[in-house]
Amino acid sequence: MSHQSEAILEHKFIQQLVGLNYELVKVPDGETLLVNLQSQLEKFNKTSFSSKEFESILNHLAKGNVFEKAKTLRGRYQLTRDNGDSFYVRFFNSEDWNQNLFQVTNQITQEGTYKNRYDVTLLINGLPLVQVELKRRGLEIKEAFNQINRYQRHSFWSNDGLFQYVQLFVISNGVNTKYLANNELQSVKQTFFWANEQNKNVTDLIDFTNAFLNPNHLGKMIAQYIVHNETHKILMVLRPYQFFATENLVKQVSTSNENGYIWHTTGSGKTLTSFKASQIIMDLPNVHKVVFVVDRKDLDYQTMNEFNSFKKDSVDVTDNTSSLVKQLADDTKLVLTTIQKLNNAISKAHYERSLQKLQDKKVVFIFDECHRSQFGDTHKKITEYFQGSQLFGFTGTPIFAKNASKNDLGKRTTKDLFGECLHKYVITNAIKDQNVLKFGIEYVGKYKQKGNTFIDIEVEDIDKAEVFADERRLEKIVDYIIAYHGQKTFNKDYSALFAVNNIDTLIKYYDIFQRKKEAGEHDLRIATIFTFGANEEDEDAQDYLPGDEFQQAAEPRTIYKSSHTRDKLDTYISDYNKMFNTSFSTKDSQQFENYFKDISKRLKEREKKTFNDEKDRLDIVLVVNMMLTGFDAKKVNTLYVDKNLKYHGLIQAFSRTNRILVEKKSQGNILCFRNLKAATDDAITLFSNKDAIEDIILPPYEAIAAKFDEALKNLLEIAPTHKSVDDFLSEEDELAFIQAFRKLMRAKNVLQSYTDFDWEDLGIDEQTFEDYKSKYLDLYEKVKNDRQKHKTSILDDIDFELELIHRDQINVAYILKLLAKLKEAKTSEAQAQKKAIIDLLAGEVELRSKRELIEKFIEENLPHIDDIEMIQDEFEKFWHEQKILALAKLCEEENLDKNQFNSLVESYIYSGREPLRDEVFKCLDNRPSILKAREIGERIIDKMKEYIEVFVNGMVG
Repeated sequence: MSHQSEAILEHKFIQQLVGLNYELVKVPDGETLLVNLQSQLEKFNKTSFSSKEFESILNHLAKGNVFEKAKTLRGRYQLTRDNGDSFYVRFFNSEDWNQNLFQVTNQITQEGTYKNRYDVTLLINGLPLVQVELKRRGLEIKEAFNQINRYQRHSFWSNDGLFQYVQLFVISNGVNTKYLANNELQSVKQTFFWANEQNKNVTDLIDFTNAFLNPNHLGKMIAQYIVHNETHKILMVLRPYQFFATENLVKQVSTSNENGYIWHTTGSGKTLTSFKASQIIMDLPNVHKVVFVVDRKDLDYQTMNEFNSFKKDSVDVTDNTSSLVKQLADDTKLVLTTIQKLNNAISKAHYERSLQKLQDKKVVFIFDECHRSQFGDTHKKITEYFQGSQLFGFTGTPIFAKNASKNDLGKRTTKDLFGECLHKYVITNAIKDQNVLKFGIEYVGKYKQKGNTFIDIEVEDIDKAEVFADERRLEKIVDYIIAYHGQKTFNKDYSALFAVNNIDTLIKYYDIFQRKKEAGEHDLRIATIFTFGANEEDEDAQDYLPGDEFQQAAEPRTIYKSSHTRDKLDTYISDYNKMFNTSFSTKDSQQFENYFKDISKRLKEREKKTFNDEKDRLDIVLVVNMMLTGFDAKKVNTLYVDKNLKYHGLIQAFSRTNRILVEKKSQGNILCFRNLKAATDDAITLFSNKDAIEDIILPPYEAIAAKFDEALKNLLEIAPTHKSVDDFLSEEDELAFIQAFRKLMRAKNVLQSYTDFDWEDLGIDEQTFEDYKSKYLDLYEKVKNDRQKHKTSILDDIDFELELIHRDQINVAYILKLLAKLKEAKTSEAQAQKKAIIDLLAGEVELRSKRELIEKFIEENLPHIDDIEMIQDEFEKFWHEQKILALAKLCEEENLDKNQFNSLVESYIYSGREPLRDEVFKCLDNRPSILKAREIGERIIDKMKEYIEVFVNGMVG
C-alpha cells in the first residue's frame, strides 16, 4: 500500500511537470541516458555529432568532481570536429535560460557500489540537473534527504559521473517540500522551504512545483542563484528571501536611480546575498561599476578568500589607497573595498583627477552591514562626490528613531540614509524557518552588600557600579563559568565569547581565570582581544577593529592615557603564543590584525572535519566590543554577558551564538550576569514584532521538562523496559521505538543545556536512559550491517541522530580512570563496576568500535597489573600491539604492501583527505581489472576508515 501511495504521488507530480511544458521521456538506465544526452545536445547546439565527437564530449564531461562539473556546465567545450574544424559546444544557456530544453523522466537505474533507482529526474539539455526524491505522505522528509546522501556515495559517480551534474535536489513527502544544493558536506539543516516574497513558506508539492520548478524560475535559479563557494569548493543555493532581495535590488537598479536597503536578520546570510547582488548588477548594461563596501573589521580571512576567488587580487588589505583608486579608474566592473579606504580616496585632493570621470557615471555602492559604516561623514562625502551613484545597504538590525544613538548625526535612521526597505526577513522569520536557532537565556543571580558580606539575590535587584567592579563578584562569576562551561558547550566541543563592560574589568577577569588555571582549578583555554587604551564603556556594543588611526597608536607619541592596557594585552598575547605556538604582539597594526585573524580562524575552523581539537581548540574569548557584531563561527554556542547591552547591540551580540550547525546545537546559550531582561524584551520587540519574544527565547526549564515527560510516556508505551526492544517482532516496531527515543533524546539535549538540569526532576534515571540508548545504537549497528549485506529495510532511511548521543568526555582516557578504580575496588563491588564499564562502552558512539578490544584488555591484561599507576602505560602498549596486528591482518586480507599502505593511512589521518583509488591500487601487489577496481577500491578505503575509527579516533585526551 505504501509503495502505491508513493507511486501515485510520483505519477501526479510528473503529470504536473508535463503541464508546465516539460517533455516526458523514458530513460530507464545509464545507456539510454547517454543516447538521450546526445540527441538533446545536438538539438540545443543546432548540429549533430558523430560517435567519435560525442565520445570526446563525454570525456570532457566526465572530468572533475561536483564542484568542477558545475563550472563545466556553465562553460563551453572547444570540440575538434572530424573534419578538423573547431566547434564550441554549450551545455547550458545562463543568459537566456528559457532557451534550454527541459525534460522529465523517472526511475532511472544506476549501478555503482550498490544498485540505486532514482525517483524523478529533471533533465536540462539532456543532463540531469535536478533530482527529486519522494516519500509517501506521513514519512519524515528527512528520510528523502538521507536517501540522497546514499546516492551521492553509492552511484552518482557511475556512467561517466553524469549525475554529478545535479545542481539541485528536491525532497518531498507531498505535504512538506524542500530544496538544497548538491553539496555532500551539508546536513539536513541546509535544506530550505521555498517561500513567497512575504516569507510565507510554500510547502505542498503541487504549489512548490508551480512556483519553483516551472522552467522559467528553475532556469533562473540554476543560471544565477547557484553560488560556487571557492573556499570550501562546494555549491550553495540562495534561500527564497535572498532570492527576492537580490531580484528587488536588480529591479531597482534597472528601473530607477533610487537608493534602498535590505533588512535581513543577523545570521541569515547577508554577505552572500549582497555578493550575489553585486555579481548580477555589474552585468547590467546601464551600470558602469559596482563597489562593494565593507567595514575594515570584516576583512577576515574567509571574506578575502571568497572575493579573491571571484576576482583575483580584488581584496587589498594594505593601507595603499592608490590601488583602490586604480581599480575605480580602470575597467574593473566589481571593486571590493573598505569604508576607510573609500573615504581616503574621495577626501584627498591628489586622487581627484583620477576619479573625476566617475562623478557622473552610474556607480552602484553596496554596503555590507550598513548600520556600522554609514552613520558618519563618509556617507555624505560619497553621495556628494559620486553624483550618479546609487546606494544600497544591508543590515540585520536597522537604525530606527528608537535605537538611534546621539552620535548618529542628529539621530538619523537607516531609512533617512537609504530610503525604502526593499525586502525584510526578520528574526522571527529566521527562527520559524530554522535558519537560525532560538536563544536559551539564563539570568544568573547576583550579589548585594549586606554589612561586609555578599549575598545571592535576583538579577533584577541590582544595578550598582561598585558591586559590578568588586573582585569578589568577578571571582564568583569566574567560578560559575568554570563550573558550567562544560555543560553549556558539550564538554568544550563548542566555544564561547565573554562580553565584558570595559577593559579594566576584562583585565581583572582574565587575571582571575589565569590565576585559577595556574592553581589547577580549570584547564580552559582563555584568550582575549581588545583595542588597548580605550576604557570607555560602549553601551551599543559596536565592534571595532583599529583602522587607519592604529598606526599612530603604535608610535611613541601615543594619544592614550597610559601604556597599562597595552602592556597587559601583550602579556595576554604572550600567553596565547605559548598555548598555540604563535608569535603575535601589538608592536604594529599588521601584527595585531594577524592576532585578531588567528583568533577568528581558530573559532571559525572548529566546524571543519580536519580541525585538530586537542591542539587548536580555544574555549573562551574575552572581549569588550570586538567580535560582538559581524563575526560568525558555527561552533560558538555560548555568550557570557557582564555588560549593558541594548537594541541592535544586544541582538548583534546574542546572535554570535545561534548559527545553525547540527542537531546537537539546539540553541544559542546566553548567560547574563546583569539585569538585561527588559533590554532583551525591548530589542526583540523592536526587531521583530510585539508577540515575538516567546518564539525567539526558549521556554523555561519546566516547560522543556514537561516535553521530556511526554516523550518518555510515548516511549514506555512502545517499550516498557529496554529489554522489550529484544522482543520486537517487526521492523515497524523497531521504527516506532527509534522515532520515540529520538524525541526523548532531543528533549534531553535541550534540557542538559540548562544549569538547572537534574536527572532527579525527570521520570527516568540516567542508567535507564543509557540502557535504552544502547538498544537504539544496537539497531543502528543492525541497519549498518544490513546495508553492507545489500539487504533492504524500512529502517534504511532513518536518521539515528548520533550527534545527540556523542559525549566527548566519555573517551578512552575516562575509561582508563575507571579501570584504575576497578583495580582498587573490593571484590564485592568489582563485578558491578566492571558491568558499568561494559555498559558505558556499549552506549558511547566513539567507544563502541573499541569495545571488543577494551574488554579484551580488561579480561586478559588488567588482572596481571599490580601497580595502578602502570595501567595507562600497559594499555598503550597493548593498544600499539593490537594496532600492528590489525594492520598486518588488513594488508594480508587485501594483498597490500604494509609499508606503503601504512604511509597512506598516516597521510589520511594527517590531512583528512580520503585517498584516491589510484593511490590505494599502488599498495596492491596486482592492479585489479577495470570491472573489479571500483569495488576493491571502495572496500579497502572502508576498511581503512574502520581501522582509523578503532585505533586512532578518540584516543587522545
